Amino acid sequence: MQRRQSLILVTSIVVFAACNPFHREPVSEVSRDANLNTRWRGTLVTPASLAGAVQINGSASMQPGKSIDATTLSLSVTNATPGGVHPWQVHHGQCGADEGVFGPATAYKALKIGDDGKGEAGASVALSTPATGNYFVTVAASAANPDVVVACGNLAPPSH
Repeated sequence: MQRRQSLILVTSIVVFAACNPFHREPVSEVSRDANLNTRWRGTLVTPASLAGAVQINGSASMQPGKSIDATTLSLSVTNATPGGVHPWQVHHGQCGADEGVFGPATAYKALKIGDDGKGEAGASVALSTPATGNYFVTVAASAANPDVVVACGNLAPPSH
């Protein structure tokens, strides 16, 4: 009789352990973005002087690249003219107060707009990602008309 009770007790413990109602697997894993606190971000808009003619919207970012001496730049726009090709660059300074291109101008390949009016572009510059300063992104009307800015956005520094 005692052996039977021991067997029932051991079986109950094994079943309870296997079906533990208090054990929960995590619902999801949280992955940490290593560049989150080093990423510069900005929102692009069309300058007021072109209101009614063009209304491009977008976002841009600047973050550390694959090495300490590299910076990755990205750009995404919407509401642009389908099929358009636009030069773009990151500059030192702020919209309307240009202090020169960040890195070599040749690092920036033209932004190509799809049939849906959207486009994305990226660049890699062989410079360390800055921790301070003022930076902005410009999108020009075309290679033939690079002085007309159709979208601009100041980059906000990372929050540490």
